[in-house]
Amino acid sequence: MSAGALLFARYAYPPNALGYCGADENRTLLEYGDAGISDGGLVQLARSFEGAWPYLELIAGANGIDDPLDPRVVEAYWVGSSLLERVDCSTLASHLDERFRRRAGRSWDVLASSIPDGGVPHHDFHVFGVYPWVGLLRSGNADEPLRVLESCRISPGRVLDVEGEEADVLAEPLAWDGRRLRLGAPAVRRAAWRRDGLGFLPELRVGDWVSLHWDWVCDRLEARQARTLERYTRRMLAVANRATAPAALS
Repeated sequence: MSAGALLFARYAYPPNALGYCGADENRTLLEYGDAGISDGGLVQLARSFEGAWPYLELIAGANGIDDPLDPRVVEAYWVGSSLLERVDCSTLASHLDERFRRRAGRSWDVLASSIPDGGVPHHDFHVFGVYPWVGLLRSGNADEPLRVLESCRISPGRVLDVEGEEADVLAEPLAWDGRRLRLGAPAVRRAAWRRDGLGFLPELRVGDWVSLHWDWVCDRLEARQARTLERYTRRMLAVANRATAPAALS
């Protein structure tokens, strides 16, 4: 429980600190992470993330894992792993229909049809599919939808410099050409990795592979994990582009 709950907190903290997801306990999440301990209170905080928690239950159930906060399950949802491939299309469709049909609105049929086309219960599938931002790119000014999509997805990157509680990270940003989303040329992104002396990582070094969420360094990644995250990102982008293409929406 301890390792998985703390891993979840690393990724859940950034949007929680902005007031987007979960209970209003972002300082508590940060304190748990800085101390490196967890208990039933941290588990309850994880359950308050109504968007992410059902996906953890789905992945765990499909893989015969009792605990939704098993580290393997948490990693699969935020970063990606073979556990995602064991969630069959009908189970994922039923999960989404039950919980997110109302949120998806008129685009629900398109979203549901995208599941057999490569959709898996990865955080980026939720960002690009359930949230309305990809559709909003096509309906007007793309700047704000693109900013939100870039911030909300999980991005792999490599640390170029560490200065106090912030770091410069080289990462591929989202780009929009008026028709499709893609990953652009690597660019430097400023991100925090500690706040008020507290953080989830004891140290951060130049050359580290890391994951980013809302301009926060969530975790240090192995090169293998960074490649996996990029692969699932590209796959979820392809699913979203096919699902929201004008022909698909007509």
